[in-house]
Amino acid sequence: MDSTFVVGIDVGGQTSKLGVVDTEGNVLAQTVIRTDTYTEVEPYIAELAEAVKKIIAEAGVEGKVKGIGVGAPNGNYYKGTIELAPNLPFKGIIPIKNMLEMLLLNEGWNLKVTITNDANAAGIGEMIYGAAKGVNDFIMITLGTGVGSAIVSNGKMIYGHDGFAGEVGHTIVEIDGRECGCGRKGCLETYSSATGIRRTALSLLKQDNSPSILREIEEKDINGYTICEAARKNDALALKCIDLTARMLAIGVANAVAVTSPKKIIFSGGLSKAGDLLLTPFKAYLEENLYPVFRGKIEVELSALEENNTAILGAAALNY
Repeated sequence: MDSTFVVGIDVGGQTSKLGVVDTEGNVLAQTVIRTDTYTEVEPYIAELAEAVKKIIAEAGVEGKVKGIGVGAPNGNYYKGTIELAPNLPFKGIIPIKNMLEMLLLNEGWNLKVTITNDANAAGIGEMIYGAAKGVNDFIMITLGTGVGSAIVSNGKMIYGHDGFAGEVGHTIVEIDGRECGCGRKGCLETYSSATGIRRTALSLLKQDNSPSILREIEEKDINGYTICEAARKNDALALKCIDLTARMLAIGVANAVAVTSPKKIIFSGGLSKAGDLLLTPFKAYLEENLYPVFRGKIEVELSALEENNTAILGAAALNY
């Protein structure tokens, strides 16, 4: 029987999304499990395996699944591991490929697992099905719990010699800046991720006594969404948050552009839902910070795929 379906898994800092995908990029069944409730990886892998079996059954494709593709923070394409991911609750080096394959095999499911960085998976999905279709040179930036990125040059994903190339989110945009989960200071993701913009808001609320909608919100509920909603109402402090986020993002991306000369920058992830609220100042700051030879040449777009499906589709494509 032909194996014409694959399972795509997007491992995030808070949740993991799974979907059964056909060769046309249709998601036939999907589910979500929590990532952030686990401090040990073994029970997480066990729930992941159960979720894989569940959605295969729901899609009615038992015996027709070719394999499983996984996109995860610090996912190593060469080794099949997740290594020292700062935004995941389980630490160290996780041999997720071997663990998931063996657990499923012990239960009678012989499925090959392929892994890559979560942003690389989103980039692959965009290249095959979305805004980067037919584009040979682009940078994909995911604005979620952290800042992920994928760099495609001459039509090929750049993995580097060890599988970890393209970490734009961990380029330093401010010397001796904010502490990052990776152990360094001043990384882009400490300013321009969902957690980064929250840090900006909390800092400004302490420094600035001016009135703000954000002062009416419980601290635990201050996040990318509530900040953007306040900014849409012309809240001055929220607009400052957006402006700093856009400026730091532009500095980091401008540095990446100088190295790779992409045709497009494509954004996805929760914070990208801010749309023009974020992209308009970002584009202005990007032009200001670009090496002059690149000015006026870079297209900036949002993902053309549904947010929940971008990385699932890309991860699934690893097995096609």
